[in-house]
Amino acid sequence: MSSRDEHAGLILLVEDNRQIAEMVGEFLERRGYSVDFAQDGVSGLHLAVSNSYDVVVLDLMLPGIDGLDVCRKLRSDAKKSTPVLMLTARDTLEDKLIGLEAGADDYLVKPFEVRELEARLRALIRRDRRQVSSEVLTVGDMTLDTATLRLTRSGQELTVSPIGLKLLAILMRESPRVVSRRDIEREIWGDTLPDSDTLRSHLYNLRRVIDKPFQSPLLHTIHSAGYRLADLNSETTATSHFA
Repeated sequence: MSSRDEHAGLILLVEDNRQIAEMVGEFLERRGYSVDFAQDGVSGLHLAVSNSYDVVVLDLMLPGIDGLDVCRKLRSDAKKSTPVLMLTARDTLEDKLIGLEAGADDYLVKPFEVRELEARLRALIRRDRRQVSSEVLTVGDMTLDTATLRLTRSGQELTVSPIGLKLLAILMRESPRVVSRRDIEREIWGDTLPDSDTLRSHLYNLRRVIDKPFQSPLLHTIHSAGYRLADLNSETTATSHFA
C-alpha cells in the first residue's frame, strides 16, 4: 500500500474502468496524493476496511459488489467513517438520495472534470481533519456526543452518515436559532459548494432517521431563511457541555 502524504492525502480509488482509473490516478499523484486502486467491489471493500484512507472514491457500478453495497457495508458492518465520494452516471435526485442514504458524503456525476474531483477531495479531507472539540449536545430528547459520535433520541441509538452527524452538530450548537443554507454549506464543504440537491438530499435522509419514527419533528425548514433544530412542543432549549 502507498504511504500517507500528510499534505495531500491517501486516496482509495475503486473504479473498474481502467482508462478512468489511470487518468484520475495519474492526475492525483501529480498533485501530491498517494493512490491505491481496486477494480471491483470486493477488493475495494477489503482495502477500505483494512487501511486508513483520507477519502474513498467509489464508482457506483462495480463487478462483484456494487458501490452502494460497498458503502453500506463500510458504514454498517465495519463502522468506518472514512469520507466516501461516489462516482455515478445517474443524475436523478432519487439516485443521489439512495447514494447518500447508503453513507456517501458527496457524489460526482460522470463525465466529470478531474479538477472538480480534486476540489471535492480537498474539501472532504479538510473537513475530516478539522479538530472538533468534545461536546455532548442535546436538543429535546436527542443527544449527540461529538467525541464518540453516538446519537440517541428517546434513548434509542440512531445511525446517520458522517455528513449527517456534521449537520446535526451545526444545528444543535445553534439551536433554536435558524442557520442559513449558505452557512451550513460553507461549514461542511468550504469554498467548494455542492450542487443544489446535495444539502437537501442529506436533510431528507436525516429527517427519515431522527424525525420520522418519532411523534414530534425536531428538524424544521424555515422558508427563505434556512433550517433550525428545535423541540417546538417544549420550552426546553439546547444544551451542551464539554467533555
